[in-house]
Amino acid sequence: MSALATGHEGGGGRVDAAPLACQREAFSIPAGVHYLNCAYISPLPRATEEAVIEGLRRKRLPTTIAAPDFFRDAEEARRRFARLLGGDAERVALFPSASYAVAVCARNLPLARGQNVVLTHEQFPGNVYAWRRRAAEAGAELRVVEPPAGPPRGEGWNARLLEAIDGDTALVSLPHVHWTDGTLFDLEAMGARAREVGAALVVDATQSAGALPLDLARVQPDALLTAGYKWLLCPYSTALAHLGPRFDGGVPLEETWMGREGSEDFQRLVDYRDEYLPGARRYDVGEVANFALLPGVLASLGLVLDWRPERVQDYLRGLTAELLAVAAGRGFGVEAEGWRGHHLFGIRMRADVELASLKRRLDEAGIAASLRGTALRVSPYLYNDRGDLDALTEVLATT
Repeated sequence: MSALATGHEGGGGRVDAAPLACQREAFSIPAGVHYLNCAYISPLPRATEEAVIEGLRRKRLPTTIAAPDFFRDAEEARRRFARLLGGDAERVALFPSASYAVAVCARNLPLARGQNVVLTHEQFPGNVYAWRRRAAEAGAELRVVEPPAGPPRGEGWNARLLEAIDGDTALVSLPHVHWTDGTLFDLEAMGARAREVGAALVVDATQSAGALPLDLARVQPDALLTAGYKWLLCPYSTALAHLGPRFDGGVPLEETWMGREGSEDFQRLVDYRDEYLPGARRYDVGEVANFALLPGVLASLGLVLDWRPERVQDYLRGLTAELLAVAAGRGFGVEAEGWRGHHLFGIRMRADVELASLKRRLDEAGIAASLRGTALRVSPYLYNDRGDLDALTEVLATT
């Protein structure tokens, strides 16, 4: 079964809505710029930019900021993120980065000598370094699973990962989508295998949340985390995580005053309380009530919920079909559709292609895409139109 065949319609999302049209007017991308690099960093939507500026202006006059304002936006962000995934808002924590969320996981998930941690080859470093430290401290094995040399690459890589999870596996920490080439991982299968051996499953959804449907009820991860500045369209230095029952009663990285019972009563903050607020709030980053960034998070999550990941995929499927056909016809490598999304995929170069020359041609054509290893990583979004994809198609057709 392919990773896409696990059937995602988005947490709580409908599948009967009208198809999306291009949403370029919601962004501020200049004419002539073919931005196909959302996997790097998303453009900030106009509505998000306005919300951030308005939020920043609030501090001009602090008398406009009351005690409830320190909590209101964070609670709404929890609700919106949970709605996107079909999760529980009480289990959502707010962080400044995905690596912060990984550090919370590493601190609270047990690991002992003789056990192992399963990762993918060339996983993004923010989801590697904490596990390297924990494995070294515990005397555990870091089991890094490489893909097969040739096709079917995605299917073979998933099979190898499932084989690597055994009775000594304490935890599996995987991306939903590999950041270098878009390979999809079958999270439902990984979750089922992890539960079979009693291992924890940590999912890094940074390259999928907001653009690719994912249903928490079907995957059942112990933790799902994501940076906000890519497919969630949020400002930089924002991240969210959904933390399961393994984190109930855990220890946060910071002992923040806002994470304690009674913290909403500013007159009694020196009546120190050992009890944390319910749910995952204990894990929130300090100064979670970021008056500039949180309004931007809410604006972006509102857009993502309106557009919905399944409709994003449908739009991009039609937009990228000709590009992928031309690439395959010119001898470039393209992953089988069942093992990649339509928002992020790698076009693997032929041996005769000089990467430096290709990069110059892309720059001259005004095309923003990333070279990762021997692959051209293409990551379009709703602000892209036929002209953007035609520009890249022309470059590949003459390469």
